[in-house]
Order: sequence, then C-alpha cells, then structure tokens
Amino acid sequence: MNDVFMWGIALWTFVMLGAMTIGGYFMFRKFLKRMPKEDGYSELDWQEHYIDRALPLWNNEARHLLNELVGPVPELFRDVAKERIAGRISKIALDEKADNITLDHIMKGYIIATPKRDHKFMKKKLNEMDIDYTPYEDLFQYADDEKQKFSIFEQTEKISSRSK
Repeated sequence: MNDVFMWGIALWTFVMLGAMTIGGYFMFRKFLKRMPKEDGYSELDWQEHYIDRALPLWNNEARHLLNELVGPVPELFRDVAKERIAGRISKIALDEKADNITLDHIMKGYIIATPKRDHKFMKKKLNEMDIDYTPYEDLFQYADDEKQKFSIFEQTEKISSRSK
C-alpha cells in the first residue's frame, strides 16, 4: 500500500510540473506581447488602438461574419483570436480610409491573422460559407508564422500597398 501511495505522489508531481510548464509557456508568450517595442507601445497596445479607432466602421454584418469565421477556434481562445483578427482588419480599413468594414477588408485581415498551421481549417471554413478566397491567394504568404517573428502591422502595410 505504501508503494502505491509513493508512486501516486511521483505521478502527481510529474503531472503538476507538466501543467505548470505549459501554463508558464503561455503566460510568457503573453508577457512578450505586452513588452513595449521601439515606439513605446506593445503589439497588444497597437491592436487595441486600431480596434478603438475603427469601431465606428464595423457594422452588424461585419461583426456577424467575424464571429462566424472564428467559430472553429476553441472557445477558450476564441476571444483572443477575434481581437487579433479584428485588429488587423481595422488597421487595413483605416489605412485604406474606408467608410465601413467590407468583405475585402475582412478577408485580408483574416488571412494574415490566421497562423499558417491553421490554413487548412480556415480554407475549409471559407468553403463551407461559400466565400471565394482565390483572389486573396497571394496573401497567404504574409500570414503569421511561428518561425518568422514580425509585427502584425508590418504585414498589413504590405497588404495595403498590394491594393494600390
């Protein structure tokens, strides 16, 4: 009986260390995103700034479409994904001096905000919704990639210059 108890404690120790390591990894990533860049603002500060500035441009149809597009994301991460995508869409719309958020803005922001590892799921969702993404095929190269660290707003500058 004593050996079983000791093995249980050892197993529980490894499970807890694993859980703490995984949690620490995600907390550290969030910490890095909150770190100020050269301009004194973090990636998340800029994201909030663009969302706040573009809030009047979002109509109910655009909000509904964004909610529909982030539907496949697990509920635990859905709000973060929605804010990240909305920040990019807002930046693109503001750069183009748009009067409101259109499907074009949503597609551009959605594609570059979705990590490359999730493109298969993204394309499946777009096909389910009967949204043609072929005019935006060249944007897939600008999508988030864990190997290439860059600011999301550097990529949106490339997207804006594409349409001119």
